[in-house]
Amino acid sequence: MNSVVLPRPAAGPALPAWGRWLLTAAAALAALYLVFTVVATGQYLLGLGLLVLFASAFVIYGTNVSFAYRYLFPGVAGMLLFVAFPLLYTAQLGFTNYSSSNLLTEERSRDYLLKQTAHDEDQALISELHADGQEFRLVLRRTADGAPAYVSGPLALRTAKLPPVISMKAPAEASFAVGQALGLKDVLEHRTVLRQLALQLPDGGPPLHYVGVRAFAPRQPVWTANPDGSVTETATGTRYAPNRDTGFFENAAGERLQPGFKVAVGWKNYARLFGDADFRGPFVSIFIWTVVFALLTVVFTTAVGMGLAVLLNWEGLRYRTTYRTLLFLPYAVPGFISILVFKGLFNQNFGEINAILDALFGIKPAWFADPFLAKSMILIVNTWLGYPYIMLICAGLLKAIPADLYEASALAGAGPLTNFFKITAPQIVKPLMPLLVSAFAFNFNNFVLIALLTDGRPDFLNTKLPAGQTDILVSYTYRIAFRDSGQDFGLAAAISTLIFVLVAVLSIINLRLTRANASGAR
Repeated sequence: MNSVVLPRPAAGPALPAWGRWLLTAAAALAALYLVFTVVATGQYLLGLGLLVLFASAFVIYGTNVSFAYRYLFPGVAGMLLFVAFPLLYTAQLGFTNYSSSNLLTEERSRDYLLKQTAHDEDQALISELHADGQEFRLVLRRTADGAPAYVSGPLALRTAKLPPVISMKAPAEASFAVGQALGLKDVLEHRTVLRQLALQLPDGGPPLHYVGVRAFAPRQPVWTANPDGSVTETATGTRYAPNRDTGFFENAAGERLQPGFKVAVGWKNYARLFGDADFRGPFVSIFIWTVVFALLTVVFTTAVGMGLAVLLNWEGLRYRTTYRTLLFLPYAVPGFISILVFKGLFNQNFGEINAILDALFGIKPAWFADPFLAKSMILIVNTWLGYPYIMLICAGLLKAIPADLYEASALAGAGPLTNFFKITAPQIVKPLMPLLVSAFAFNFNNFVLIALLTDGRPDFLNTKLPAGQTDILVSYTYRIAFRDSGQDFGLAAAISTLIFVLVAVLSIINLRLTRANASGAR
């Protein structure tokens, strides 16, 4: 038998050595530029991490190291960038006062204050805009009925091509006959350009800036810097020093300036979680509800899903395929659509559920206003969304149960309930347990359901931070960080770290259960 040798496909033209070195040099320069940009913003640790990451990439792909590293490096780098770094950064924020009022560093906060200026109204001059052919001239008067004090040269306001500083002259030196000033409408037409002007008077004082339709005045700094890092209010002479415990510039009376700056506060955020009685009450209630919500969801979805799977496994049931298809539909519809549909169904005044209850029993429950009813509604909706998954898993597990067990049970005269509790349930629960732990961890962070269905409402009353009675930890953290509580990122980061620890513990339990089941199977 003659073998057929297939021709080897022609290889493409190889990149010359100088081309590879050129591409490598370009990539190295781009990496160094990125690192330099990050370091220039003050993120030194992030810059160092990127430098190590890029250097590792060049060593792995530019030298003759083991080829295995070339396949492992993208996954490891992605894990470090998108998992480890956000986790460490969040944990680090939990030990700071980072919030909407403490976003900046101390240096940037001080620079922001020093850049603030105020117009000196006592030295304001009345301004008029006059036409000079196709151009314009500004005329300044000390009083409304006084003689012109200063006149500018021709200004091309329509083209906005103006020098940064406009020199003002005495009327006699300007060679311009002051006539009728333009009206308010014409002045407003050029207001955008006039706001950019700086008028320098002949006496060499501070330049004048636009302060209104008919006035220019000099700007004075609101704050002056001191050698010790504090600032002094120019108008009153009050000194504000940086308080590195609170993250604000404060005076002797304790009054604070905005914006504040970010400082390390140690375990203060965690102390608020567990030590502040006014804060601890809602937090503990939300934590307990989070655990109860995740646990009851697993119990209800397992009971419904397993029951339906056992029922659909009954060979004497007609139209089993049709029932299985209909019961699978909640899993096929996108979850957020189902949640929004249920939100309309549970509407107290117009929802179909209350319409049926009103027709049958004459009641219209306030599903969204009563805490108990709101929590019950959430469990009902989440059970509807979750049971098809358990049903499918249990249906597969039922196929793995030996049929001779049921035959022996039938010979012994056992009924359906005995078969379920003595044969079916023990055979299903053990392999199902890791999935149930995963479902518990998923529902522990089920933000979409809470946000779309109740948004955490109804709220607790008389709390320091807004908190909802149907909030779970992740939705409560979202409200603290981005919604109702002044964007307290430090406190939200502390809660996020706590959530991570809890979910990590659940994951470890899940891995051990999986390992135990695998060992038992062998």
